[in-house]
Amino acid sequence: MKRLNPEYVQAVLEFVNQGPYFRLLSMTVQKMGMGFARVEMAVENKHLNPSGGVHGGVYSSLIDTATYWAVFCEVDEDAGLISLDLQVDNLASAREGQCLTVEGKRIKTGKSICLAEAVVVDSQGRHLAHGTSKQMVIPGMPSISQRVSSLGYSPLPPKYI
Repeated sequence: MKRLNPEYVQAVLEFVNQGPYFRLLSMTVQKMGMGFARVEMAVENKHLNPSGGVHGGVYSSLIDTATYWAVFCEVDEDAGLISLDLQVDNLASAREGQCLTVEGKRIKTGKSICLAEAVVVDSQGRHLAHGTSKQMVIPGMPSISQRVSSLGYSPLPPKYI
């Protein structure tokens, strides 16, 4: 059985949390491992819709992120991964100043299709949104390690030990 390299996970977390979209939304992937991921975000004015609640697209982005990273660690090191679809149920609104936590969990990792789910909760544990996502494994698609190298960063350690 493959064992995930903790040094790899830490390097990937540092890299992805510097990404422009993650910085735009002020979300961070806090943890990831075999079959799970945790994403956090403090609600700011930029996340709000005209009614003063969190825009549904923010929930969608959080769920897409948590589900993607929940299956990422189980995909071969030399393969790429893309989201195929995303289904989100918005259950309640969050307001500025609230901290949101999103727990992503793998449901199934297949050779070509993966399925995961995620729940967005506030600091009181209230469920704000739930979603599922399918991702496609694409052998030969540029991997995260290749992306890191192409941008001039230090190479990532091996994914598995």
